[in-house]
Amino acid sequence: MNATPLGIIAGGGALPGQVAAAARALGRPVFIAALEGFAEPAVVAPYPHRFFRLGAIGAIRRAVEEAHCVDLVMIGPVKRPSLLALRPDAEGARLLAKIGRAAFAGDDGLLAAVVRVLSEEGFHVLGAHDILSDVLAPPGLLTTRAPDAAALADIERGIAVLKIIGAADIGQACVVQQGIVLAVEAVEGTDAMLARIPSVARPGPAGVLVKLAKPGQELRADMPTIGVATIRHAREAGLLGVAFEAGGTILADRRSMIEAADEAGMFLLGVQP
Repeated sequence: MNATPLGIIAGGGALPGQVAAAARALGRPVFIAALEGFAEPAVVAPYPHRFFRLGAIGAIRRAVEEAHCVDLVMIGPVKRPSLLALRPDAEGARLLAKIGRAAFAGDDGLLAAVVRVLSEEGFHVLGAHDILSDVLAPPGLLTTRAPDAAALADIERGIAVLKIIGAADIGQACVVQQGIVLAVEAVEGTDAMLARIPSVARPGPAGVLVKLAKPGQELRADMPTIGVATIRHAREAGLLGVAFEAGGTILADRRSMIEAADEAGMFLLGVQP
Protein backbone atom coordinates (compact mmCIF):
# COMPACT_ATOMS: atom_id res chain seq x y z
CA MET A 1 0.00 0.00 0.00
CA ASN A 2 1.33 3.43 -0.98
CA ALA A 3 0.74 5.77 1.97
CA THR A 4 2.62 8.77 0.55
CA PRO A 5 0.50 11.93 0.16
CA LEU A 6 -1.17 12.52 -3.20
CA GLY A 7 -1.34 16.03 -4.61
CA ILE A 8 -4.37 16.83 -6.76
CA ILE A 9 -4.42 19.89 -9.00
CA ALA A 10 -8.16 20.30 -9.38
CA GLY A 11 -10.14 21.81 -12.21
CA GLY A 12 -13.90 21.56 -12.55
CA GLY A 13 -16.38 18.73 -12.12
CA ALA A 14 -16.70 15.90 -9.64
CA LEU A 15 -13.63 13.88 -10.63
CA PRO A 16 -11.14 15.67 -8.31
CA GLY A 17 -13.29 14.60 -5.36
CA GLN A 18 -13.56 11.05 -6.69
CA VAL A 19 -9.77 10.83 -7.02
CA ALA A 20 -9.34 12.17 -3.48
CA ALA A 21 -11.89 9.70 -2.08
CA ALA A 22 -10.25 6.77 -3.85
CA ALA A 23 -6.79 7.77 -2.60
CA ARG A 24 -8.09 8.05 0.96
CA ALA A 25 -9.72 4.64 0.67
CA LEU A 26 -6.26 3.30 -0.17
CA GLY A 27 -4.84 4.92 2.95
CA ARG A 28 -3.19 7.89 1.21
CA PRO A 29 -3.39 11.42 2.59
CA VAL A 30 -4.39 13.98 -0.04
CA PHE A 31 -3.90 17.69 -0.63
CA ILE A 32 -5.91 19.52 -3.27
CA ALA A 33 -4.62 22.62 -5.04
CA ALA A 34 -7.97 23.93 -6.24
CA LEU A 35 -7.91 26.30 -9.22
CA GLU A 36 -10.02 29.41 -8.69
CA GLY A 37 -12.90 29.74 -11.11
CA PHE A 38 -12.75 26.06 -12.05
CA ALA A 39 -12.70 23.79 -8.99
CA GLU A 40 -16.05 23.45 -7.23
CA PRO A 41 -15.91 24.37 -3.51
CA ALA A 42 -18.36 21.63 -2.54
CA VAL A 43 -16.22 18.98 -4.28
CA VAL A 44 -12.95 19.87 -2.56
CA ALA A 45 -14.43 20.88 0.83
CA PRO A 46 -14.13 17.41 2.49
CA TYR A 47 -10.36 17.31 1.89
CA PRO A 48 -7.35 19.43 2.85
CA HIS A 49 -7.21 22.08 0.15
CA ARG A 50 -6.34 25.63 -0.81
CA PHE A 51 -7.57 27.72 -3.70
CA PHE A 52 -5.04 29.25 -6.09
CA ARG A 53 -5.35 31.39 -9.16
CA LEU A 54 -4.20 29.57 -12.27
CA GLY A 55 -1.03 31.66 -12.67
CA ALA A 56 0.17 31.15 -9.08
CA ILE A 57 2.32 28.23 -10.16
CA GLY A 58 5.03 28.88 -7.62
CA ALA A 59 2.54 29.06 -4.75
CA ILE A 60 0.94 25.80 -5.92
CA ARG A 61 4.32 24.12 -6.04
CA ARG A 62 5.26 25.29 -2.54
CA ALA A 63 1.92 24.11 -1.17
CA VAL A 64 2.18 20.59 -2.58
CA GLU A 65 5.80 20.35 -1.40
CA GLU A 66 4.79 21.48 2.09
CA ALA A 67 2.15 18.73 2.02
CA HIS A 68 4.99 16.29 1.16
CA CYS A 69 3.40 15.35 -2.16
CA VAL A 70 5.60 13.85 -4.85
CA ASP A 71 2.82 12.11 -6.80
CA LEU A 72 0.53 14.55 -8.60
CA VAL A 73 -2.76 14.13 -10.47
CA MET A 74 -4.10 16.89 -12.70
CA ILE A 75 -7.83 16.37 -13.15
CA GLY A 76 -10.91 18.36 -14.09
CA PRO A 77 -11.55 20.70 -17.03
CA VAL A 78 -9.76 24.04 -17.12
CA LYS A 79 -10.33 26.58 -19.85
CA ARG A 80 -6.92 27.45 -21.23
CA PRO A 81 -6.14 31.14 -20.67
CA SER A 82 -4.05 33.44 -22.78
CA LEU A 83 -0.53 33.98 -21.47
CA LEU A 84 -1.45 37.62 -20.89
CA ALA A 85 -4.35 36.63 -18.65
CA LEU A 86 -2.27 33.98 -16.86
CA ARG A 87 -0.10 36.53 -14.99
CA PRO A 88 2.39 33.92 -13.76
CA ASP A 89 4.26 34.49 -10.50
CA ALA A 90 8.05 34.40 -10.52
CA GLU A 91 8.27 30.63 -10.16
CA GLY A 92 5.56 30.24 -12.78
CA ALA A 93 7.50 32.42 -15.20
CA ARG A 94 10.57 30.22 -14.69
CA LEU A 95 8.62 27.04 -15.37
CA LEU A 96 6.88 28.58 -18.38
CA ALA A 97 10.31 29.42 -19.75
CA LYS A 98 11.19 25.73 -19.46
CA ILE A 99 8.01 24.84 -21.33
CA GLY A 100 9.11 27.21 -24.07
CA ARG A 101 7.44 27.12 -27.47
CA ALA A 102 5.01 24.41 -26.36
CA ALA A 103 3.15 27.11 -24.41
CA PHE A 104 2.03 28.48 -27.77
CA ALA A 105 1.21 25.07 -29.27
CA GLY A 106 -2.03 23.13 -29.07
CA ASP A 107 -3.28 21.54 -25.88
CA ASP A 108 -1.44 18.27 -26.51
CA GLY A 109 1.93 19.92 -26.89
CA LEU A 110 1.40 22.15 -23.87
CA LEU A 111 0.18 19.39 -21.57
CA ALA A 112 2.96 17.03 -22.62
CA ALA A 113 5.46 19.80 -21.86
CA VAL A 114 3.84 20.47 -18.46
CA VAL A 115 4.16 16.78 -17.56
CA ARG A 116 7.79 16.77 -18.73
CA VAL A 117 8.69 19.88 -16.72
CA LEU A 118 6.94 18.62 -13.58
CA SER A 119 8.88 15.37 -13.91
CA GLU A 120 12.14 17.29 -14.26
CA GLU A 121 11.20 19.22 -11.11
CA GLY A 122 10.99 15.99 -9.14
CA PHE A 123 7.26 15.24 -9.28
CA HIS A 124 5.68 12.00 -10.49
CA VAL A 125 2.62 12.75 -12.61
CA LEU A 126 -0.13 10.12 -12.49
CA GLY A 127 -3.35 9.85 -14.45
CA ALA A 128 -6.68 9.83 -12.67
CA HIS A 129 -7.11 6.29 -13.99
CA ASP A 130 -4.05 5.23 -11.96
CA ILE A 131 -6.05 6.01 -8.80
CA LEU A 132 -9.60 5.33 -10.02
CA SER A 133 -9.12 1.86 -11.41
CA ASP A 134 -12.76 1.41 -12.42
CA VAL A 135 -13.31 4.60 -14.43
CA LEU A 136 -11.80 3.51 -17.74
CA ALA A 137 -14.42 2.78 -20.37
CA PRO A 138 -14.73 -0.94 -21.17
CA PRO A 139 -15.21 -2.27 -24.70
CA GLY A 140 -18.64 -3.15 -25.98
CA LEU A 141 -22.23 -2.16 -25.38
CA LEU A 142 -23.18 -0.78 -21.94
CA THR A 143 -26.86 -0.06 -22.53
CA THR A 144 -30.06 -1.85 -23.41
CA ARG A 145 -30.27 -0.16 -26.80
CA ALA A 146 -27.68 -1.07 -29.42
CA PRO A 147 -26.65 0.93 -32.49
CA ASP A 148 -28.19 -0.17 -35.77
CA ALA A 149 -26.23 -0.54 -39.00
CA ALA A 150 -26.63 3.14 -39.91
CA ALA A 151 -25.38 4.27 -36.50
CA LEU A 152 -22.41 1.88 -36.73
CA ALA A 153 -21.54 3.39 -40.11
CA ASP A 154 -21.71 6.88 -38.58
CA ILE A 155 -19.41 5.74 -35.77
CA GLU A 156 -16.86 4.46 -38.29
CA ARG A 157 -17.07 7.77 -40.12
CA GLY A 158 -16.55 9.62 -36.85
CA ILE A 159 -13.50 7.54 -35.98
CA ALA A 160 -11.94 8.34 -39.36
CA VAL A 161 -12.63 12.06 -38.90
CA LEU A 162 -11.22 12.14 -35.36
CA LYS A 163 -8.00 10.49 -36.45
CA ILE A 164 -7.50 13.43 -38.82
CA ILE A 165 -8.49 16.30 -36.51
CA GLY A 166 -6.87 14.61 -33.51
CA ALA A 167 -3.55 14.38 -35.31
CA ALA A 168 -3.84 18.14 -35.90
CA ASP A 169 -4.55 18.66 -32.14
CA ILE A 170 -7.98 20.17 -32.85
CA GLY A 171 -10.42 18.14 -30.76
CA GLN A 172 -11.53 14.82 -29.32
CA ALA A 173 -15.14 14.61 -30.46
CA CYS A 174 -17.45 14.94 -33.42
CA VAL A 175 -21.08 14.35 -34.35
CA VAL A 176 -21.97 12.39 -37.48
CA GLN A 177 -25.45 11.94 -38.96
CA GLN A 178 -26.15 9.82 -42.05
CA GLY A 179 -22.46 9.98 -42.94
CA ILE A 180 -22.39 13.78 -42.71
CA VAL A 181 -20.12 15.45 -40.15
CA LEU A 182 -22.40 17.93 -38.38
CA ALA A 183 -19.79 19.31 -35.99
CA VAL A 184 -16.28 18.78 -34.69
CA GLU A 185 -15.05 19.78 -31.26
CA ALA A 186 -12.48 22.56 -31.00
CA VAL A 187 -11.62 24.83 -28.10
CA GLU A 188 -15.28 25.20 -27.02
CA GLY A 189 -15.49 21.64 -25.64
CA THR A 190 -17.91 18.76 -26.19
CA ASP A 191 -20.96 20.21 -24.44
CA ALA A 192 -20.82 23.49 -26.38
CA MET A 193 -20.37 21.54 -29.61
CA LEU A 194 -23.48 19.49 -28.81
CA ALA A 195 -25.48 22.66 -28.24
CA ARG A 196 -25.05 23.50 -31.94
CA ILE A 197 -26.47 20.22 -33.21
CA PRO A 198 -30.23 20.99 -33.20
CA SER A 199 -29.62 23.90 -35.60
CA VAL A 200 -27.70 21.77 -38.13
CA ALA A 201 -29.30 18.31 -37.82
CA ARG A 202 -30.87 16.76 -40.92
CA PRO A 203 -34.29 15.10 -41.22
CA GLY A 204 -34.29 11.34 -40.86
CA PRO A 205 -32.22 8.99 -38.66
CA ALA A 206 -30.47 10.86 -35.88
CA GLY A 207 -26.72 11.20 -35.45
CA VAL A 208 -24.13 9.91 -33.00
CA LEU A 209 -21.44 11.45 -30.80
CA VAL A 210 -17.99 9.92 -31.15
CA LYS A 211 -15.20 10.75 -28.70
CA LEU A 212 -11.61 9.45 -28.89
CA ALA A 213 -8.20 10.30 -27.50
CA LYS A 214 -5.99 12.16 -29.96
CA PRO A 215 -3.08 10.19 -31.44
CA GLY A 216 -0.18 10.41 -29.01
CA GLN A 217 -2.24 12.36 -26.46
CA GLU A 218 -0.78 12.83 -22.97
CA LEU A 219 -3.43 10.79 -21.18
CA ARG A 220 -2.07 11.52 -17.70
CA ALA A 221 -3.08 15.16 -18.11
CA ASP A 222 -6.02 15.10 -20.51
CA MET A 223 -7.82 11.80 -21.02
CA PRO A 224 -11.19 12.20 -22.76
CA THR A 225 -13.97 12.25 -20.19
CA ILE A 226 -17.70 11.60 -20.47
CA GLY A 227 -20.22 12.07 -17.69
CA VAL A 228 -23.93 12.30 -17.02
CA ALA A 229 -23.95 15.87 -18.37
CA THR A 230 -22.61 14.57 -21.68
CA ILE A 231 -25.50 12.13 -21.92
CA ARG A 232 -27.97 14.89 -21.10
CA HIS A 233 -26.54 17.20 -23.75
CA ALA A 234 -26.46 14.38 -26.32
CA ARG A 235 -30.12 13.64 -25.57
CA GLU A 236 -31.04 17.32 -25.91
CA ALA A 237 -29.20 17.30 -29.25
CA GLY A 238 -31.46 14.44 -30.38
CA LEU A 239 -28.65 11.91 -30.82
CA LEU A 240 -29.04 8.14 -30.92
CA GLY A 241 -26.05 7.42 -28.75
CA VAL A 242 -22.42 7.92 -27.79
CA ALA A 243 -19.37 5.94 -28.87
CA PHE A 244 -16.08 6.36 -27.00
CA GLU A 245 -12.64 4.81 -26.94
CA ALA A 246 -12.49 1.75 -24.71
CA GLY A 247 -9.49 1.99 -22.38
CA GLY A 248 -8.90 5.59 -23.41
CA THR A 249 -11.93 7.40 -21.96
CA ILE A 250 -12.91 8.18 -18.37
CA LEU A 251 -16.55 7.48 -17.54
CA ALA A 252 -17.05 9.88 -14.65
CA ASP A 253 -20.09 8.09 -13.18
CA ARG A 254 -20.67 4.91 -15.14
CA ARG A 255 -23.78 3.68 -13.35
CA SER A 256 -25.59 7.03 -13.58
CA MET A 257 -24.53 7.42 -17.21
CA ILE A 258 -25.97 4.03 -18.14
CA GLU A 259 -29.20 4.77 -16.27
CA ALA A 260 -29.54 8.14 -18.00
CA ALA A 261 -28.84 6.64 -21.43
CA ASP A 262 -31.29 3.77 -20.90
CA GLU A 263 -33.96 6.20 -19.75
CA ALA A 264 -33.38 8.30 -22.88
CA GLY A 265 -33.34 5.25 -25.18
CA MET A 266 -29.74 5.94 -26.21
CA PHE A 267 -26.78 3.60 -26.62
CA LEU A 268 -23.32 3.77 -25.03
CA LEU A 269 -20.65 1.85 -26.92
CA GLY A 270 -16.96 1.37 -26.15
CA VAL A 271 -14.99 1.07 -29.39
CA GLN A 272 -11.39 0.07 -30.06
CA PRO A 273 -10.27 2.12 -33.06
